[in-house]
Amino acid sequence: MRKNIVLAFFASVLSVSAIAQDLKTFGKSFELQKPVAAKELGKMKKSQLSDVQVEAEVVSVCQAAGCWMKVKLENGETMRVTFKDYGFFVPKDLAGSKIYFKGKAEITETSVSDLKHYAADAGKSKSEIDAITEPTKEMAFVADGVLVPSR
Repeated sequence: MRKNIVLAFFASVLSVSAIAQDLKTFGKSFELQKPVAAKELGKMKKSQLSDVQVEAEVVSVCQAAGCWMKVKLENGETMRVTFKDYGFFVPKDLAGSKIYFKGKAEITETSVSDLKHYAADAGKSKSEIDAITEPTKEMAFVADGVLVPSR
């Protein structure tokens, strides 16, 4: 029994190490430890959201510079992830990729001007941009670092 526990422990350490070796870092590097699924963020206490590691699937990335991305939440909803102090950017072709990021999640209100800016970055048409007339309140994330699996 004891031998099985020790073997299971080493197998889990090796699998985490294998994942970590195949990750490219953008922004501040961090050691991947028990990331939560993005869809779980809305269920967490506010005090748990200030330094959290998240695993998510990328839906879209800013096509102007890679300065933000949207990741899947529940029920087709998405969350915008920006990068602390615009200190780094991510590759523009991450849509569909599973990634990891660390930082702070919060409910924010996004202004109409910011929404229009994001829509322009995403390549939306002028009519789609002009149709944005109300701010939105949504979960947002400011990442200190992003880990992307090597492709």
